[in-house]
Order: sequence, then structure tokens, then C-alpha cells
Amino acid sequence: MDFQPTEDQRALRAGVRELLEGRYGREALRASVDAAADAGAGAGAGAAVAVDRGLWRELGEAGFFALRLPESEGGVGLALPEAVLVFEEAGRALVPGPLVATHLAAGVVPGAAAGAAVVTAFDLGGELVAYLGEADAVLGAAVLPVGEPVRAADPLTPLYRVARPGGAGVSACESAYVSEGALLTAALQVGSALRTVELAVRYAGEREQFGQPIGAFQAVKHLCAQMLVRAEVARTAVYAAAVTGDPGEAAGAKLLADEAAVRNARDCLQVHGGMGFTWEADVHLHLKRAWVRAEQWRTTAAAEELLAQELLDSTR
Repeated sequence: MDFQPTEDQRALRAGVRELLEGRYGREALRASVDAAADAGAGAGAGAAVAVDRGLWRELGEAGFFALRLPESEGGVGLALPEAVLVFEEAGRALVPGPLVATHLAAGVVPGAAAGAAVVTAFDLGGELVAYLGEADAVLGAAVLPVGEPVRAADPLTPLYRVARPGGAGVSACESAYVSEGALLTAALQVGSALRTVELAVRYAGEREQFGQPIGAFQAVKHLCAQMLVRAEVARTAVYAAAVTGDPGEAAGAKLLADEAAVRNARDCLQVHGGMGFTWEADVHLHLKRAWVRAEQWRTTAAAEELLAQELLDSTR
């Protein structure tokens, strides 16, 4: 069987990358980060980071959120494999906002498919909700809860502590969305992991020590090679889970993608040396976002429990 992306899928990925490079390139990313830093300095912990509503609407118009809705309902009519390609590109560009929740809410929450509504979810477990201050709805909640802002590691992912709603309705909704949410979050992580490989390789070719690029040194070569292997293994797992739709495979893909995103960002920082610790470098943004995403939709512990249960069931 041929598991390579089709020509249409490659064109979709290229189109999304072009859109994001034009609308949310590095300058826009850094402007968002600087604005978040200024807001935090002025308001302290809990300063809100506004969702770029213009970008959100453009993503909606491009079909980002309605990608899997049937054409009869105003969607694009594609499937999960295409969605992970799109989310991989969003992860590469570090596009902020509750992308996964809004995508899952298309067809459920009015305006979500077109990007006219920002939808968040109880996707971090416990009582934390991301982007609650900017959300028009919370996936699985009947009303928009009130939350207390808390400081987040990622300057572009504001967090709020909320009294988690109870009831069987919420649990049923969460169980219906969590597997797909985990897989789409894994795709975001893969995009970030691949981007940090690019950043590390580029810097290794530019930075010189002892009269030659540091990329010529074996230790740096091995570090970059390990980063690439880690990212490609995770990407393969994400693509496979998107094809099968199996919850266990989605959990395994999330485990691999979380590890790839976090460890690759750390290794990229290592390649950059002292420069990697500066605010001006983008490495810390990938690491901080990877930390947050690792706690979203399905944590390491939750994924391991699901896989362990599947293994146990298979032996009975």
C-alpha cells in the first residue's frame, strides 16, 4: 500500500503553508509575542492575550475549521488525514488560539466553521481552560463559565482556572471529541518538531567555531539527526492514526509527538547555545508551546493508561 500523500494532499499542505507564511509569518508571530509581553508587564499574571479575529476569520474562510464538514453543510468535505496535514502546518507556524476546539466545534457551535466564533474546551484536564477570556463558547459546556486568570508558560496561550462543570452530558461530549482532539494536537506538535529541526540545521550551517560551521562537528550532526528521526517517527504515527481512526493509535501518536516537540525544542536550543536562551530567538516559543500542548486533550499519563488497557484487553 502507498501511504504517501496524494497530489491533492500535497497541494493542500502547500496552500496552507503559503497562507500562513503570508498572514502569520515570523514578523506577525514576534509582534504577537511582544504584545503579549507588554500586556503581561502592564497587568501582571493573568493578562489576556487577544485572539486575532481577522486571522481567525481568514482561517475560517480558507476552510480551516470546516475542513471535515460535508459540502452540503458548507464545509470542504475532506477527512481526518487532510486535517492533520493542515494542523501540522499550523504547528510549524506556531499559530496561536484554540484551533483544535474550534475545528471540532464546526457544525455544532454557530459561527465556528466560518471563523466567526472562537471556541475553547476543557482540554487541559483538571480546572484549566485556555483562551477562555476570548472564547465565544466552550465545547461541551452549556454556558460560558467564569474563570480566574493564571500565569502560563507560553505567552500566547492564556490560561484560566474554572470550576469544572459536572454532569453526564459533559462527559459524553468529551469522550466523543478527545481522540480526534488528541490527534490534531499531535499534528500541531509534529509541525513544531519539524520546524525546530529546520531552525537547528540552519543555525548549525551559519554559526562558525574554529574556522568552520558548527554543523561540521560530529556531536552537532548527531543531535540534528536525532531530531529529524524523532520528528519523522512521530509524523508517521500521526498519519497512520489519521488513516485508521483508531483511538489507541491516536494515543500512541500523541505520546510520540509530545516527546518529539519537547525534546526537539530542547535540542534546538542546545544547538543554538547561548543564543537559544535569548528572547529574540524563536526556540523558546516552540518549547513553551510544546509544554502546553503536551497537557492538552490527552496527557502522557492518560495516553499510557489507554494503551496499557488496550494491551491488557488484547491478552484476555
